[in-house]
Amino acid sequence: MGIEDVVLVAGDDSLLIAETVSSCVGKAIGSQDRSLVLEELDENNYRTEKSSEFSVGPLIDAAQTPPFLTESRVVVGRHIGRFGAKEQIEPLLEYLSSPLPTTTLILVWEKGVEPAQQRLPAIPKSLAEAVEGAGGRIISSTVGRGKDANQWLEQRLSSADIEIDKKAQTAIINRLGQDRTRAISLLSLLESVFGSGARVTIEDVAPYLGEEGDVAPWDLTDAIDQGSTVKALESLRRLQGAGGRHPLAILSMLHNHYGQLLKLDGLELTSEQQVSEALGVKGFPAKKIFQRSRRFPSESIKRGISLVAAADLDLKGKTGWPAELVTEVLVARLCSLPKR
Repeated sequence: MGIEDVVLVAGDDSLLIAETVSSCVGKAIGSQDRSLVLEELDENNYRTEKSSEFSVGPLIDAAQTPPFLTESRVVVGRHIGRFGAKEQIEPLLEYLSSPLPTTTLILVWEKGVEPAQQRLPAIPKSLAEAVEGAGGRIISSTVGRGKDANQWLEQRLSSADIEIDKKAQTAIINRLGQDRTRAISLLSLLESVFGSGARVTIEDVAPYLGEEGDVAPWDLTDAIDQGSTVKALESLRRLQGAGGRHPLAILSMLHNHYGQLLKLDGLELTSEQQVSEALGVKGFPAKKIFQRSRRFPSESIKRGISLVAAADLDLKGKTGWPAELVTEVLVARLCSLPKR
């Protein structure tokens, strides 16, 4: 088996997975007739007589089918995340031990849609080993987290078929926020409008940026800790807008934020290790909490807890304020708390 004959695609973003699968399919088909070569199966094909149960059998049958009027076949198995248990994938493991040389098999480890899977199980070790044993490869189709995610987006912008100047790149990064994979469709749109090789500026891209994307929850809490009211309110708006966070979820996050400080108040901490032991957190979060605890006096911590509690009552009907106004006033007040 060649390296392109068995592929296992896995990731956490449907748009990025779709792009990866499309690329793999295109390479596998080459110049052959797509209508004759390609067969794609999903969870609907795997359903048994008991509609709530699934079998990988139809996928195996498709993979074992010889080509007709073509040199090879490309079989795509979507929603393989339905088969997280070892016994469920046994037939697939058996096939991979002696795969049909004329079939390119592209497996997509993603959640089922109907009924929706609440959690995508980890790829079984036996499946990963079987794919690699068949000479195949596993593609991690994800933007990653933190710095890795930022680097992914910067790389996509810099390697696009159009030349995007620095101001335009910054505008795109700021507008997308956590919704980084929107860059895939945005770049495709810009390339179709301006043409391959074109140089575009912030004035060129502005009409195509769309709505502001989500931001990370710590963007809000970091801005509050810094006393940056403008940045905090912008983060709040995006969390409640594109992020879809309910105001009560925002309050819960802020209560936890100040609750951690309250647990540490008066302990005379001198290291991140002590924070880890006190709160049960490790690594970078412990470092941030330790730094935060040294900046906030007891009065500000207690006042922060009181403000969050008062906002909770307001959201539950104590005042007639709209929910968005309650959270905005709360965030503005938290930003003004005294710091050392």
